Amino acid sequence: MSDLRTAVRDAAARLAAAGVPSPEVDAVALAAHALRTGPAQVRRAMVLGAPEPDGFAALVAEREARVPLQHLTGLAHFRRLSLAVGPGVFVPRPETEVTAGWAIEAASVRGLDVVVLDLCTGSGAIALAVKDEVPHARVLAVELSDLAHGWAVANRDRLGLDVEIRLGDATTAFADLEGRADVVVSNPPYIPVGAVPVDPEVRDHDPEIALYGGSADGLAVPLAVASRAAALLRPGGVLVMEHADSQGEVLPNALRTTGEWSTVVDHRDLSGRPRTTVAVRRPARQP
Repeated sequence: MSDLRTAVRDAAARLAAAGVPSPEVDAVALAAHALRTGPAQVRRAMVLGAPEPDGFAALVAEREARVPLQHLTGLAHFRRLSLAVGPGVFVPRPETEVTAGWAIEAASVRGLDVVVLDLCTGSGAIALAVKDEVPHARVLAVELSDLAHGWAVANRDRLGLDVEIRLGDATTAFADLEGRADVVVSNPPYIPVGAVPVDPEVRDHDPEIALYGGSADGLAVPLAVASRAAALLRPGGVLVMEHADSQGEVLPNALRTTGEWSTVVDHRDLSGRPRTTVAVRRPARQP
């Protein structure tokens, strides 16, 4: 068994050779998990010549096989939260933090009785982030997969955030709240059917129900969710929807053609790619 510094250096080299996008960061994160400490403490221990921790080599081997880092550590960091994740639930990505930010901004300017709905909540990431950062909001979420629903409920209970999480179909959810929501946010499945993700972490480990948008352009599910959002929102309410970077024009254009939205604006993520559409609900047409 080598010292920690050598073990982390060798692990980073192996992960890089395996195509892992952030090999050094992941190697340190795995060492931190094995030592039950944080990355900063690992880097300090590397300088001090600490020994390689038990179980580190096995974790590195799994990451080398492209098992998601979050599945190995059991946690995904999202804005100010640490979420439990694993098999059966989509691992939230950094770009979705930006989507959550638009929902948080929309909710924060509403009154104390603001109602926020998260459709296709997955691990609960967006809904929980909204409640964490806009504590006065009433936040509810829905998830179709019973496995993902279980992860979301567990995250809510562990974090102690008052979010109602329902099991059900986002396209029919919240019949009791039609016309009453101020903000509806969604990161729906949007990958075009037949377009296989390149990254093994996504292709082999994220659940298909959270990935594929139900049509060749990937928009069948997002547009069905947006239609439900239109029914749930009060006039002037805001829809915030994440999409693939290739859908930055087609999704906003599709929303405009429905006549349900007064303004539709697309926003880029931190890498400059089209990522999030924000639309304002038009008042219902008078008969």
